[in-house]
Amino acid sequence: MGHKTVLVAEIVNNIRRLFQVVNEQSKKAEIETGLTGPQLWALKVISKETPIMVSDIARRMYLHPATVVGILDRLEAQDLVTRVRSLADRRVVHLELTAKGRAIVENSPEVATGTLVAGLDKLTSNELQSILSGMDRIVKILGAQGIPPQLINSPGINTPSQPEEKTILPERVW
Repeated sequence: MGHKTVLVAEIVNNIRRLFQVVNEQSKKAEIETGLTGPQLWALKVISKETPIMVSDIARRMYLHPATVVGILDRLEAQDLVTRVRSLADRRVVHLELTAKGRAIVENSPEVATGTLVAGLDKLTSNELQSILSGMDRIVKILGAQGIPPQLINSPGINTPSQPEEKTILPERVW
């Protein structure tokens, strides 16, 4: 095999590995908890910083707040989180886990996207830029630039109400 062929094979194999680990971890989370990966990740974020506002959850999950509200509505309907209005400012709503939500977090597997974000947060700006450039090229090769980013194993689509201009290192990834 030529050098270029080996490189292409390694890239394709790494993409396969990514899909495999995300699918396996998402399925495991759903089997063990009955929740989608994004729902379980939201519970884990809330458990680490409770009480927390929707905007803070969205920022930590790199999701649009409207996407997070849909996830939280489903968690609240299952009695896993509760919304608590601030006594100091009635416009502010915090989220907290219920006892049922805490039990799920304590006994749940890791979520691939949470692990990915935690790992990416540890990288330098140059390393992140390099990964972003490579991923952008792959997206272009597949002609997927215009496809809204759907949450993994979930019906939600992560789109902002108004598209933001992409910066070298975006604060939020929509």
